[in-house]
Amino acid sequence: MIELSPNEIRLPALTTAHSHAFQRAMRGTAQRRGSDPRDDFWTWRGQMYRAATALTPETIDAISRVAFRELFRAGVRTVGEFHYIQHQADGTPYDDRTIMSDVVIRAAKAEGLRVCLLRVAYHRAGPGRAAEPGQRRFCDPSVDDVLRDVDALRKKWAGDPDVRIGVAPHSVRAVPPSWLAPLRAYADAHALPLHMHVAEQPREIEECVAETGQRPMELLADHGVLSSRFAAVHATHLQPHEAELLGRARGFACICATTERDLGDGLPNVTALRAAGARLCTGIDSHIVTDPIDDLRALETHERLRTMTRVTYQPRDATLAAQLWREGSLEGAAACGFADAGGRVVIRRDHPTLALVEEDGLLDAIVFSGSASLVDRVERA
Repeated sequence: MIELSPNEIRLPALTTAHSHAFQRAMRGTAQRRGSDPRDDFWTWRGQMYRAATALTPETIDAISRVAFRELFRAGVRTVGEFHYIQHQADGTPYDDRTIMSDVVIRAAKAEGLRVCLLRVAYHRAGPGRAAEPGQRRFCDPSVDDVLRDVDALRKKWAGDPDVRIGVAPHSVRAVPPSWLAPLRAYADAHALPLHMHVAEQPREIEECVAETGQRPMELLADHGVLSSRFAAVHATHLQPHEAELLGRARGFACICATTERDLGDGLPNVTALRAAGARLCTGIDSHIVTDPIDDLRALETHERLRTMTRVTYQPRDATLAAQLWREGSLEGAAACGFADAGGRVVIRRDHPTLALVEEDGLLDAIVFSGSASLVDRVERA
């Protein structure tokens, strides 16, 4: 895991398995309460829709370049880009239907990243509700339109070692239950990553139960969606039996701690996910702060807050710091369809954060006391 030399420390490069790069443009714009006395995920979402509506191929390129450049400098080599800006602002497809996806892929590559472009399926505002104006550019009228675009992207980027294409039903809010089986079947047929927002908000769960009689993870299990290529993004409000469904499938829970605490989403039960055998990885999501070390550390430190205890997990064959780094690196890369980390993070041993730290405690100090400022550079494989 860790390679030491007299002056430097090398570790596997980091991964952020869930990103919405365009939201980097919102930094500094959504931290003041508006007229609504309750400011929460749903009020923030309205601000996000306004930012999304203004995007063009040119501006999404410029914003993505900034977001990805910052990730690379923070030690990230692989990004899972959960991409739902597909069409023009009124929902009309561009003449080149995949232009927005292609722009984001090229931006990631230009900034030194490998990218898994997760083409999002989006259809509605929620059960029985047509898309809102701010959602129209995300939406497709049929699942066949989605899969035709995924097909085009796969063919266009086939053979590029730094690009993977995946499928991403947005959420049980945005995708009708009838879409789940064809999306899953396509991902299975081509061995593609399959990611989905799951149980991020209590309202999402309530609406899913009202529509289907099932909680989101139960619905996904019944439609055969869960597998070792599936990543449940956020997984914030799962019940223990839902964690067991994900664990039995050896699926991933992608925790996006810095965004979840910014939005007030709540704290996922990481202990239940670990006990169930779910694999953990991390994501930046909204780019509120770019610190992948903070994201991986929070798998443990947020669980300490939730349980009011210290050292909530002890792996059998590694230190906790090594396990957390693996989840923020290799496990995230696997969730994005890559077999390795793609390179190494290089940290200088004379960094002030590591002063007085003995060799045996270096990785613990990096994980529990460090930040992205530790990263000197990323060496690509």
